[in-house]
Amino acid sequence: MAENIPTKWRYCLPLILILGLAAFFRFYRLDSTPPGLYPDIAINGNDAIQSLQSGDFKLFYSENNGREGLMMWLIAGSFSLFGVSVLSIKLVAAAAGILTVLGVYLFCRELFAKRNEFAALLAGFFLAVLFWHVDFSRIGFRVILMPLAMVFSFYFFVRGFRTKRTYNHLLAGIFFAAGFYTYTGFRLAVILLFVALAGWLIYYWKANLKLKYAKMAAVLLLTIFAVAAPIGWYFVNHPGDFFGRTAQTSVFSDANPLLALGKSLGLHLAMFNVYGDGNWRHNYAGAPELFWPVGLLFLIGLAYSVRQLYRSAKQKEFAMEFNSHLLLLAWFFVMLLPGVLTIEGIPHALRTFGVIPPTVIFAGLGGWLAYNYLARFVKSRAALAGIGLLFLLAVAGQSYYKYFTLWANDKNVSDAFTTIFYSEGKLLSDLSGNADTVVVVNEPGVPVPFPGGIPMPAQTIIFVERADCFAREGFGDDRCDVPYSRFVLPEKINEIKIGRKTVILPMKFDPAVFYQLARLFPDGEIRQANNITYYETQ
Repeated sequence: MAENIPTKWRYCLPLILILGLAAFFRFYRLDSTPPGLYPDIAINGNDAIQSLQSGDFKLFYSENNGREGLMMWLIAGSFSLFGVSVLSIKLVAAAAGILTVLGVYLFCRELFAKRNEFAALLAGFFLAVLFWHVDFSRIGFRVILMPLAMVFSFYFFVRGFRTKRTYNHLLAGIFFAAGFYTYTGFRLAVILLFVALAGWLIYYWKANLKLKYAKMAAVLLLTIFAVAAPIGWYFVNHPGDFFGRTAQTSVFSDANPLLALGKSLGLHLAMFNVYGDGNWRHNYAGAPELFWPVGLLFLIGLAYSVRQLYRSAKQKEFAMEFNSHLLLLAWFFVMLLPGVLTIEGIPHALRTFGVIPPTVIFAGLGGWLAYNYLARFVKSRAALAGIGLLFLLAVAGQSYYKYFTLWANDKNVSDAFTTIFYSEGKLLSDLSGNADTVVVVNEPGVPVPFPGGIPMPAQTIIFVERADCFAREGFGDDRCDVPYSRFVLPEKINEIKIGRKTVILPMKFDPAVFYQLARLFPDGEIRQANNITYYETQ
């Protein structure tokens, strides 16, 4: 029956189903899962609001240890279309996640010159339901944009060298340069780029196409230089922003750097199948990043890729097969480096996020090999299809259960996303109509200039208050330019001045703070709402 379906539709229909599955995993219950609004994401929203209001879309937002600007620009666009809300931030990440699934399919298909649609579809499917990628597609961290830029960049890169059509290298250069505006770890992709260029240089040199190669490589590199020049020039003038927290978290800052490097490398290699990221924001804490059957296929595909690269090199066949596996393997090990070269929170699923595309492609190759092996023993195509379908349903079902049932309902997740800060913001927004509101920021964090050097955790409350204000008054209302509340540090409680009924809310419950407030404002009383304790003066 399948043989009667045109090849185009035979693979187009499964791709549509995969993209639909990816959309389901990224949009379903997006308004409530994950809960709250983590401060590192809230500041992205606050910066997007500032950019919209001022028209100043920065290349690099230096607050909170520094962030490349593309995510804030996209969030600002989402705010313009859908209004200022937490959901509008998440929509950007979800859309980027779905597009990355499409990109992985196209890239894998191009890697093998359209000869292995099965592996490309499997890679897309594994990414569509992969807990690791689903999780980050629903949060709002800027890292979600990095693999998106990479897969489309290298899709056009491979396509350009395969077809010898230069315009592909123009597109590859644009996407690659866009990566510099996504996430700090992308900078290491420069190593990957030159490894890939070296592989194709060997092929074109042997084919006596040196001038053709030079033309295509020049278009690629000049495009990258032109598009990345603005942020490059910014870093020339602000070198401190370029390095950020790198020196603080580097393995080379450890007393024994070689031991630290070895430990970090071992833990990051083990995170796929043995023990993953222990941070509840990034993972079902400690669980391997891959569901064990997918992890097994990943190992099979990785071994296959190593073997094919070795065979091609041994036979001095430096054509498509060699370059495809060289690119995959180089991508995997290069993009592990942002995690391997650090000593904080290892293994780290966020810093190594760029390794996801080759990981699912290896799993896709492993699935293709397993299917062909099984076909030697199962002669019935219907039975073989049934086995494959059951496997895919099991993988998707396990991912759904793990994310939406186990992870989403675990108290550790609520704590990891500091949901209490979001609840405090909603409460203050409700109370602000009848009282002045003051927030005592007694939570530690990096100081942020807006407003007034207050630690990072306050960013969640600030965003919630402003979003609620825009929802009531409309975007652009001057009353929403700043949050309703005043923010003070614990050591400046004595400086709080009140003129009417005032609600004073410490971000973290501390009896000593309430004792001090009672001494300052003896006519007030401690109140509680929604499990949040605050002090109210008369």
